[in-house]
Amino acid sequence: MQIDDKLLSKLEKLSALKIDDNKREEAIAELNKIVGFVEILNELDLSHEKATFTTLKGGTPFREDIPSVNEEIIETILENAPKAENRYFIVPKIIE
Repeated sequence: MQIDDKLLSKLEKLSALKIDDNKREEAIAELNKIVGFVEILNELDLSHEKATFTTLKGGTPFREDIPSVNEEIIETILENAPKAENRYFIVPKIIE
């Protein structure tokens, strides 16, 4: 996979980020390095390796999920949000 200007523009839209015109070539080069590294990882033969889902012996310890609400913190966070309505953040639409 090769990252080009067209793909970078699509990634900008999906991530809701804007990359300055003078840094586009640098960003493309860095993304191509990352993709190249991942492609090297795909070449590894892991057919003889057993799949591992956890690093903890005996599985993941569970805890009781007890919701707690601190109204003061919620209000402080929403006061500092760029846009909020009815206790929710308002964000730009990124999926069409």
